[in-house]
Amino acid sequence: MPKPVRISLDAMGGDHGPSIVIPGAALALERHPDIRFLMFGDEAVVGPLLNNHPKLKEATELRHTDIAISMDEKPSQAIRMGRGKSSMWRAVQAVRDGEADACVSAGNTGALMATAKICLKTMAHIERPAIAAMWPTMRGESIVLDVGATIGADAGHLVDMAIMGAAMARIVFDLERPTVGLLNVGTEEIKGIEAVKEAGRILREMNMPNIDYRGFVEGDDIGKGTVDVVVTEGFAGNIALKTAEGTAKQIGQYLRSAMSRTLMAKLGYLLAKQAFDALKDKMDPRKVNGGVFLGLEGVVVKSHGGTDDLGFASAIDVAYDMAHFELMNTIRSMLEHDPVEQPA
Repeated sequence: MPKPVRISLDAMGGDHGPSIVIPGAALALERHPDIRFLMFGDEAVVGPLLNNHPKLKEATELRHTDIAISMDEKPSQAIRMGRGKSSMWRAVQAVRDGEADACVSAGNTGALMATAKICLKTMAHIERPAIAAMWPTMRGESIVLDVGATIGADAGHLVDMAIMGAAMARIVFDLERPTVGLLNVGTEEIKGIEAVKEAGRILREMNMPNIDYRGFVEGDDIGKGTVDVVVTEGFAGNIALKTAEGTAKQIGQYLRSAMSRTLMAKLGYLLAKQAFDALKDKMDPRKVNGGVFLGLEGVVVKSHGGTDDLGFASAIDVAYDMAHFELMNTIRSMLEHDPVEQPA
């Protein structure tokens, strides 16, 4: 029998808390019967919901805590209030203590990152963690990082992220040598800020056997899927992510409006419904939900706070893959092979 993958869940996190976490976990268990959950939350609220899912209840250990971090809590306040007590803290702590292989939370991003950094610490050779997101593209999917963990980045940090993103791509896409690009304002080597140009130089000279560095990429290359991994600092990455999400909603609204404008348009929609359904499925953000915190001594996955059960199950799927295929060992191996020397 294969060893079960143990995942700790912050049952109280997110906009909807246990009402989404429980059915999402039940759906993930159907996909991965070898998951075992360690769930942290208010027993009076979570318990009755678990009773509605007998298979999930059998695969879950529920540990009571009635302290939850709100979505608008400042990270410093969240740490003071919930240190050692909140459902978020205890879910991350379970990874630190070896009780879980990965943690999933839909809670406050800033609070989760602060908690994870304190509980798990950063990996050797890594100065700052990053959040890596799956991104639907014209070619399939790519990984984009950082999408909001930290603002600003020097060359060393960008190279760190390139290595970590490539390690994740090797697992997610089953690639021996993922392609990597640095997000820039142009593809020419003379363009961009010094940190990006210096990171490009370092990556070219490192010539790592398990990274195919393709140079600079531009914003439109993200959607094209020009490379498997797009690297940028958190300010630009978060803006790119929110812009893409907003554009997808905008296009959807345009289509709905256009298709309902006239009788002929409605007829055209009915005739092309299969194509529109395929488009809707392709653009469904729930299927790529789950940002991975890279650079920490443990696997933590952040689910979108407003997602539904399908989206939360997708975040658990990501955590399962990262744990099952040993993301941490892959990153350590790549970092040990070519540790990044910070510029003087």
